[in-house]
Amino acid sequence: MASNRLGQFGFAIDVRDDGSHVHTALTVEGLGFGTLWINGGQLDRLDRLTDLLTATNTVSVGSAIIPPDRYGPAEVARLFERAETDVPGRLMIGLGSSHRPDALASLGRYVDALHCVPQGRRLLAAFGPHALAMARRRFAGAMPMLFTADQTGHARASIGPDRALAVGLYVVLDENPETARATARRPLEFLTTLPGYRKSLARQGFSHADITDVSAHLVDSLIAWGSPRQALDHANRLRAAGADHVWLTVLGGDGQPTGQAAARMLAAEFG
Repeated sequence: MASNRLGQFGFAIDVRDDGSHVHTALTVEGLGFGTLWINGGQLDRLDRLTDLLTATNTVSVGSAIIPPDRYGPAEVARLFERAETDVPGRLMIGLGSSHRPDALASLGRYVDALHCVPQGRRLLAAFGPHALAMARRRFAGAMPMLFTADQTGHARASIGPDRALAVGLYVVLDENPETARATARRPLEFLTTLPGYRKSLARQGFSHADITDVSAHLVDSLIAWGSPRQALDHANRLRAAGADHVWLTVLGGDGQPTGQAAARMLAAEFG
């Protein structure tokens, strides 16, 4: 099953122009994370994924996500075939939805063209009920982010017990509420302008003001900030609610730990 490939926790690798992220990937693998992820904004080229695969030994590597409006199915198929030839069994293809008006129909056609990627090796960044239904029908499962524990439970019920549920979680390793929330708001101020995320947050009960103003309530509900133990406690609440896997994207600045330092701090809290 896909959930067995992923492990309990994953870690998002920040791509660096100097290539230092490849060494970071090897270090993070050794700390016990089950999957290394590259977030969509970092995928300036698809072979970033094969770079991590060839630099590591056994860890899974996943895309979070490959945007279908940027990379066509033929490109993704070539990526997967190359990975299966060089380092078989370790690449997970995480896809997003198209931003076209017929997004799910377009995504269905896209998946039809991925003949070489088995269902068990692809995940969908699904948020709403229709996308979650597609994740159940045509993917190994779903990989949403910005979910509360309650919403994670709803997603588990939607996709059923036999599909993987990987949930993305932003982390800020800072116990100062003011500076931690300021860092957490950086991605949220962009993501809360996107219709799909706004709809998802509204479904979770956040008010229009919470979403538009990126309120402290919204930040505290969705972002794991505080000590490494507090961050892992937040991740474990998502797992208790139904997530098979939680991947951690560490945000930082002004002395807040990131990269290898953050990975070591978090791994030290693994039970």
